[in-house]
Amino acid sequence: MILSPTTTPQGRLIMTVFQDFSQFERDLIVERTKEGLKSARARGRKGGRPRVGTKEITKAINLYNTEEYSVKEIVEMTSISRATLYRYLNNDKLVQSDGCNQDT
Repeated sequence: MILSPTTTPQGRLIMTVFQDFSQFERDLIVERTKEGLKSARARGRKGGRPRVGTKEITKAINLYNTEEYSVKEIVEMTSISRATLYRYLNNDKLVQSDGCNQDT
C-alpha cells in the first residue's frame, strides 16, 4: 500500500512549507511589480496602450455617417481598428440617445 505524502503529519508539514514558500515568492513578485510601476510613474512614464487621436476618430465617425464608405474602407483610410471604430460609434449613439431623452 502506497500512502500519499499528505496523509502523514510529516507530509502535511512539507506541503504547508512548500505552499508558504510559494505564497511568499508570489508576494515578492507583486511587491516588486508595484514598486517598479511606482518608480516608472515618478519618472513620468505612463503605462498602457496610447489612445487613438480625436482627429482620426472624428474623421472616421464623419465618414461612417456619410454612408458612402464601408467600414473596411474607413478603417483603411483612418488607420484605426474596426473594434475602435465600433466602440466610438456605440458611445456616440449612447450619447445621442441620452441627449434625446433629456429633451423629452
